[in-house]
Amino acid sequence: MRLKIILLVILFTSLVSCEKIEGPEVLYLGHTLPQTHPVHKGMLEFQKALEKKSSGSLKVKIFPDGQLGSERELLELLQIGSVAATKVSAATLSNFVPEYNVMGIPYLFRNKEHQFSVLEGSIGKSILEKGSKFWLRGLCYYDAGSRSFYTSKKAIRTPQDLKGLKIRVQNNQMAINMVNTMGGDATPLAYGELYTAIQQGVVDGAENNPPSFVSSNHYEISKYYTLDEHSSVPDVLLIGTKYWDKLSVEQRVWVQEAADESAQAQKKFWRESVEESMKVAKDWGVEIIIPEKSLFAEKSKSVVEKFVEKYPEMANIVNDIKNN
Repeated sequence: MRLKIILLVILFTSLVSCEKIEGPEVLYLGHTLPQTHPVHKGMLEFQKALEKKSSGSLKVKIFPDGQLGSERELLELLQIGSVAATKVSAATLSNFVPEYNVMGIPYLFRNKEHQFSVLEGSIGKSILEKGSKFWLRGLCYYDAGSRSFYTSKKAIRTPQDLKGLKIRVQNNQMAINMVNTMGGDATPLAYGELYTAIQQGVVDGAENNPPSFVSSNHYEISKYYTLDEHSSVPDVLLIGTKYWDKLSVEQRVWVQEAADESAQAQKKFWRESVEESMKVAKDWGVEIIIPEKSLFAEKSKSVVEKFVEKYPEMANIVNDIKNN
């Protein structure tokens, strides 16, 4: 991984220096999602809006599909200034900026309206700013839906059905604790290895949102999709402070406004993608299960209690969100 980062640093140092000589300022934005993903479409809106606001003096070059590395590698590239911007899950970002751990608390948000009231209000903006001391300035949140369980052989209708099942999770302590508390066997695993892992029985299932469930083709090898919607972890559009600090006050305004506009457009792309993805899964023959969410919420309460015990300084954030 370190060698890859060193090579990317050399590459982008030469690219950036060329761009400054030959034309407008270019903001390099890398991410790991496919170009069909609704979050990528949101970033295309950011690209268009920024170019328009700056009259072409600021351009965005997007590198999708993990061309520049994993989410963690991209965050490290931002920190050293080799890439200007990225989009990562708040779960990945929590390994760099502790406050983002709050986003992974199960059943933290009552519904979609509550979630974006929080994220786009003072609480969410405050968390975006927390990353600046780690050289990672948050610009906006993108809708990444709600994560639910899907399995290959056994249906999950209540938390008890998770017992004995190996469930792939992101390498994030909150997600690991949640699945283990519900009775499953949380198994961190690289996303790119998951299709084969389910197919070969290395894991019994995973958890993710509908667009990711379908775009990854996991619906092909999963008989059941249980819409328990246990967590709603957003994606975050970030800019490295090393790049941000070089921008003029006017340029910063353009970047922030373009990000905010792209976030609103992305919500629409997400809704459309969820509808399309659920239709694909149903047509394939996946059984869609609507469980009693309160059973899962009750089972996961201890996760919140342990989190507040471990991070007492974040108790106020959790309470503010719940009371919002």
